[in-house]
Amino acid sequence: MGRTAVLVDGFNLYHGMKKQRGRRYLWLDHVGLASRLRPRDQIVDVRYFTATVLDDVGAAGRQQTYLQALKAQHPGLLTIVEGRYQRKCMHCRACGADWTSYEEKETDVNIAVALMEIAASAEIDTVLVVSADSDLCPAVRSARTVNPQLTIVPAFPPHRRSGELRALLPSAFTISETKLRQSQLPPVVRDPATGTKYVRPVYWQ
Repeated sequence: MGRTAVLVDGFNLYHGMKKQRGRRYLWLDHVGLASRLRPRDQIVDVRYFTATVLDDVGAAGRQQTYLQALKAQHPGLLTIVEGRYQRKCMHCRACGADWTSYEEKETDVNIAVALMEIAASAEIDTVLVVSADSDLCPAVRSARTVNPQLTIVPAFPPHRRSGELRALLPSAFTISETKLRQSQLPPVVRDPATGTKYVRPVYWQ
């Protein structure tokens, strides 16, 4: 039984799931999903990379409920790693309209740093990278140089592909809808330490 770490690109996965089935699978249990994707492995480290939603109180509240539910369901096993969103003022030259856009920052860098840390530690046999972001290719190459024995497997979210990642790592595969459906958190998650309950948002039903 190999020791496996899981690095989840939350932004990449969110948009893939939402494109496939709307909000149906957003209450996702990442440890449960990893266990189904790597049933023969020992899942020892799961890191979920995300960024706090800006300027949408409802969405930010649902996100925080979800993050707390993840930590409560798997205390000590799952870690939340937060990047940030950056506001960008946009202007349309054709019509003169102005609007605010948001760009996620730091997630790919944070995943790359984590991958290098794991490679250098030589304590992990396999890293499952849930992402189809080709920007991770340089980090993958460096990690394999540091630790040639480390197996790195990309798990592409639905409707997300990276030819560059697949060429670099032919073991890449796409996460099926069946695995997502089977890997949902319970409707109500109770924190074993505090007794606090986290309920799946109605908006995500």
